[in-house]
Amino acid sequence: MTSKSDNRVLVLGVYLSTVKNHAIPISVQLEHSRDWVVDLRWAAIGDEAPPPPLADLTRLSVREPVPKFTLLNRLLADCVLDDYRFVLVIDDDVELPPSFLDRFLSVQERHGLTLCQPARTHDSYIDHYFVSRLLGVEARLTRFVEIGPVFSVSREGYDVILPFDESAPMGWGLDFVWPLQMEARGLKIGIVDASPVRHALRKPVTHYNYDQTNQSMMEFLATHSHLARQDAFVATATYPAMTAKPTASVERAPSATD
Repeated sequence: MTSKSDNRVLVLGVYLSTVKNHAIPISVQLEHSRDWVVDLRWAAIGDEAPPPPLADLTRLSVREPVPKFTLLNRLLADCVLDDYRFVLVIDDDVELPPSFLDRFLSVQERHGLTLCQPARTHDSYIDHYFVSRLLGVEARLTRFVEIGPVFSVSREGYDVILPFDESAPMGWGLDFVWPLQMEARGLKIGIVDASPVRHALRKPVTHYNYDQTNQSMMEFLATHSHLARQDAFVATATYPAMTAKPTASVERAPSATD
């Protein structure tokens, strides 16, 4: 665990004010962290006023849809990143396990993961089956970290991916570019299976246009070095639960869109 003098984490999220979401329970869970001082900042989309539990945490409100990573950059603009050991990005439609933040970040630190995500529970909506939780595994070193619904970057990676590249406004495609950027700096990325999140509240791509977003991704990838899918969904080491010693492996999993 990091020292108590360097235990601040910045959490950035976007919630939809006019549809059912988990922003309140997410906020309560994160702010009850035992090990971390949490600076939680939400951006709201929609014309509903923030409910009282979110009023002080909602730093930005827009009535009309604005791309997610554009809003995240607006939230970042007022932050002094060096004040934080981690930046965690979260969507409003996930369910977190008890003590999520403490467990997740402790595993991220233990395995030296500059960029990582929690695995997805098996009853979640899953676009890439590679991110599904592996039972008996604490974490994996991988060549892929998905752009949502939750990911974390440590201070060592801020200048690699922050602020976010808004030529991928919804984030699609960033997760095939980030691995090469991280590898070029000798930084590790991975998936934490020990603290999976449930992503089942609403079907993905319900509130934005798939075709438009997919076209934006194709244009983004055409101008950026990136991994092919068959090279991205690979685990280069697996850390069994209850031990920090890695087992060398090469694991591949198909994408739901393959």
